Amino acid sequence: MSTAAIHTQRVIEVTEADLPLHCPMPADSLWSGHPRVFIPVREKGEALCPYCGTLYKLRGWNGQSNHAH
Repeated sequence: MSTAAIHTQRVIEVTEADLPLHCPMPADSLWSGHPRVFIPVREKGEALCPYCGTLYKLRGWNGQSNHAH
Protein backbone atom coordinates (compact mmCIF):
# COMPACT_ATOMS: atom_id res chain seq x y z
CA MET A 1 0.00 0.00 0.00
CA SER A 2 1.26 3.48 -0.88
CA THR A 3 2.17 5.91 1.87
CA ALA A 4 1.54 8.91 -0.40
CA ALA A 5 -0.86 11.52 0.91
CA ILE A 6 -4.36 11.45 -0.49
CA HIS A 7 -5.30 14.77 -2.07
CA THR A 8 -8.84 15.95 -2.66
CA GLN A 9 -9.18 17.72 -5.99
CA ARG A 10 -10.81 21.12 -5.79
CA VAL A 11 -13.61 21.61 -8.34
CA ILE A 12 -15.06 25.04 -9.07
CA GLU A 13 -18.04 25.66 -11.33
CA VAL A 14 -17.81 28.97 -13.18
CA THR A 15 -20.12 30.91 -15.49
CA GLU A 16 -19.59 33.13 -18.53
CA ALA A 17 -19.60 36.07 -16.09
CA ASP A 18 -16.35 34.72 -14.58
CA LEU A 19 -14.53 34.81 -17.93
CA PRO A 20 -11.79 35.40 -18.78
CA LEU A 21 -10.95 32.93 -16.03
CA HIS A 22 -7.72 32.91 -14.10
CA CYS A 23 -6.37 31.01 -11.15
CA PRO A 24 -6.13 31.90 -8.38
CA MET A 25 -9.54 33.57 -8.52
CA PRO A 26 -10.08 36.93 -6.80
CA ALA A 27 -11.86 35.35 -3.81
CA ASP A 28 -9.01 32.90 -3.12
CA SER A 29 -6.80 33.56 -0.14
CA LEU A 30 -3.25 34.61 -0.96
CA TRP A 31 -1.49 32.18 1.40
CA SER A 32 -1.79 29.40 -1.16
CA GLY A 33 -1.22 31.68 -4.10
CA HIS A 34 0.76 30.90 -7.20
CA PRO A 35 1.42 33.00 -10.30
CA ARG A 36 -1.79 34.05 -12.04
CA VAL A 37 -2.50 31.81 -14.99
CA PHE A 38 -5.42 32.12 -17.38
CA ILE A 39 -7.50 28.95 -17.70
CA PRO A 40 -8.92 28.07 -21.18
CA VAL A 41 -12.18 26.65 -19.86
CA ARG A 42 -14.17 27.53 -23.02
CA GLU A 43 -12.26 25.04 -25.18
CA LYS A 44 -13.56 21.83 -23.57
CA GLY A 45 -15.96 23.05 -20.89
CA GLU A 46 -13.44 22.29 -18.16
CA ALA A 47 -9.75 22.78 -17.53
CA LEU A 48 -7.15 22.19 -14.82
CA CYS A 49 -4.90 24.79 -13.28
CA PRO A 50 -1.34 23.64 -14.04
CA TYR A 51 -0.11 24.94 -10.66
CA CYS A 52 -2.63 23.80 -8.06
CA GLY A 53 -4.70 21.22 -9.96
CA THR A 54 -8.02 22.96 -9.38
CA LEU A 55 -10.58 21.76 -11.93
CA TYR A 56 -12.74 24.54 -13.37
CA LYS A 57 -16.03 23.57 -15.03
CA LEU A 58 -18.00 25.97 -17.20
CA ARG A 59 -21.69 25.84 -16.27
CA GLY A 60 -23.97 25.39 -19.28
CA TRP A 61 -21.19 24.36 -21.65
CA ASN A 62 -22.81 22.77 -24.70
CA GLY A 63 -19.84 21.04 -26.30
CA GLN A 64 -18.82 24.00 -28.42
CA SER A 65 -16.70 27.04 -27.78
CA ASN A 66 -18.99 30.01 -27.18
CA HIS A 67 -16.19 32.48 -27.87
CA ALA A 68 -15.96 34.18 -31.25
CA HIS A 69 -12.39 34.29 -32.53
